[in-house]
Amino acid sequence: MNQDIRRKLDRLTDILWGGGVTNPVTYIEQISYLIYLKLLDEEESNRELQTRMMGNTGNGKLLFPLQADRYRWSKWRFKSGRDLRDFVRDEVFPYMASLVKEEPQIAEYFRDAVLEIVDPNVLKQVIDEIDSIEFRKLGTDVKGDIFEYLLTHLGQSALNGQFRTPRQIRMMMVEMIDPDLGDTVDDPASGTGGFLIDFVEYVLAKYSTEPQEIPIYGEEWLEKRGQTLEEARLEIPNLQTYRKGPGEKLPDWNLFERSIYGNDVSRQMMRIAMMNLVLHGIRNARIKRANTLSEMGGLSEDDLHRKYKVILSNPPFAGVLPKDSIRKDLPTNSKKSELLFLAVMMESLAPGGRCAVVVPEGLLFGSTQAHKDLRKKLVEDFELLAVVSLPAGVFKPYAGVKTGVLVFRRPLSEIGNRQSKIENSKVWFYEVRNDGYDPDKITGGGRPETPEQNDIPDLLKQWKIYKNSAFQEPPGIETGTLMTAGSEETRCWWAHRDLIRDNEYNLAAGRYKPQVAEKPPEEDPAELIKETLSIEKEITEGLERLLKEIET
Repeated sequence: MNQDIRRKLDRLTDILWGGGVTNPVTYIEQISYLIYLKLLDEEESNRELQTRMMGNTGNGKLLFPLQADRYRWSKWRFKSGRDLRDFVRDEVFPYMASLVKEEPQIAEYFRDAVLEIVDPNVLKQVIDEIDSIEFRKLGTDVKGDIFEYLLTHLGQSALNGQFRTPRQIRMMMVEMIDPDLGDTVDDPASGTGGFLIDFVEYVLAKYSTEPQEIPIYGEEWLEKRGQTLEEARLEIPNLQTYRKGPGEKLPDWNLFERSIYGNDVSRQMMRIAMMNLVLHGIRNARIKRANTLSEMGGLSEDDLHRKYKVILSNPPFAGVLPKDSIRKDLPTNSKKSELLFLAVMMESLAPGGRCAVVVPEGLLFGSTQAHKDLRKKLVEDFELLAVVSLPAGVFKPYAGVKTGVLVFRRPLSEIGNRQSKIENSKVWFYEVRNDGYDPDKITGGGRPETPEQNDIPDLLKQWKIYKNSAFQEPPGIETGTLMTAGSEETRCWWAHRDLIRDNEYNLAAGRYKPQVAEKPPEEDPAELIKETLSIEKEITEGLERLLKEIET
């Protein structure tokens, strides 16, 4: 994304902020509406061109047939004042929401949409700024970058306790799961769609001839340093990166688009996630506004019974649902949202499917029966591959809650050999002390970068070793091992499932961390004993003198 586009986006947010639209979620939603209308107009122009080239004068497939032509961006964007505002608010939005049969996805996007830019002059400025961006001339990677840049205004905070998961954690989780074409993916608490976008980019990179490697801090980070990636790597060997590519070798784009699912309880978040995917080239993802946890949350019977090969999520931790609203098919009686979301993912995972989910650390060691029962099911009925301990500062400055990542998969078979395989397996633990950002400091609303201290590249290196052993030989040392004095604390270790059972299925990484023996004293033990006896003798003599003085 070039500097000119970045300046336009900055002007957009400045205009909206100055016009009273100060909530980042709201102004990103408002910009999304207008970008979508611009994209649809450009797409319509392309349809018309194709129609003329084919010698067909009909308009049956047009989104804006002749009687609706006036709703196109190019027809009304020249309006101004109240005429512009009222037309967009009272005619364009309702028309888009009416396309239930023709374009159900667009209709769903604009259902209940409200234009909250009430100042006509502010609206005009925003429309002129967006109109100056010719999206049809931009690749999907640039259009995707545009929206990701807008989302940085959310920081890590989104809405109602939701948090936008930092890219370095998302990319770590996606790489551990290693999705591919043919995998259906779901995020039951999709928020802005970050995990779904990372899934898309990871798979597209696999099917690209020359994927581009990018630091987790973005291409601008390299520009500011005045370095190429190779130069930065020489200076920072463990620099964390991810790959992007056009996916030109992807054999079935329709299959790929249809494999992407996501739900969010907030209509704002649903719209933002959908626009995020649209600008990344994904027009037909199945994104719904729904409460994944509830019987009455808006999920269809198909939604409730669908199984997924990949689940990636960071669900909200806070919240308690009324018992009567909770889905009856979940393997827990808890009303706590963090347990319910984990139960949903366990229930929704297809045989052989893999899940990576961020959980509050309290879920790993909570002592209630609901906590224990759900962890027991996870350990006994699933293949729990890894517990990754994250630093407490991952979500700062918005939250300091200590979190971890669970990585597990559902066995291919529910009976027979599956049980003996689980009985013999081990659980791997990895402690991430630094995720590429300072865990304690906050500057400019975020944490300063510390790329040279990032533990995640080592985690991924060890994970590959673990994966190559068919997840039978986890790297590191066994829990209970007493490491020799002076050894550096280990980053990874493993425990037999029998030990986890004995510990009431406690999954806190620290519970099983091997200890380092204390260094023996450097002084001669005989000298220490003599010194101690000398001190004791002086104390005894002093007390004897004090006793004589008292008696006399």
